[in-house]
Amino acid sequence: MNSPSMSDGAPVVLWRWRGGEPGALARARTVLAHALSGLGYDGEAVSDAVLAVSELVANAVEHAVGPYELRLHRTASDVICEVVDHDPRIPEIPPFGVGALLLPVEEGQSGGPGALCALLSERGRGLPIVHELARGAWGLRRSRVSKAAWIALPLPVDGEGRSGE
Repeated sequence: MNSPSMSDGAPVVLWRWRGGEPGALARARTVLAHALSGLGYDGEAVSDAVLAVSELVANAVEHAVGPYELRLHRTASDVICEVVDHDPRIPEIPPFGVGALLLPVEEGQSGGPGALCALLSERGRGLPIVHELARGAWGLRRSRVSKAAWIALPLPVDGEGRSGE
């Protein structure tokens, strides 16, 4: 796969898939990692983006209808990674702040078994994880027939301090 050409700002579709496709999450991670590496991203930037987008893909597959698309497009200052599904409804997003994943329990309050179960729950942590990994640069946008969940990655900087590409 060649790295995507995004010089005009138009979205580049990296991959399309339908609901129930085996290995969709793994394929999305691989395709995105390869594309970001081709655009000059490396290390933690790639791993954080891949994990955040994995959460968006998992949410789309679980809560919305396909077909789905994984897209990239470039703005003046960012590369936007989008996961598009065909359910225009925006989910209710509970409030959470920076660092909300690991808030300490108030002194003298253990929270009991209910608090432990909530902490260990496998549900409801995806968007706070996306928020942390994307450093707050994420969101949802809808059209008449679809929605896109996105994260923004600052353009990579080359060794001389200039934006790449």
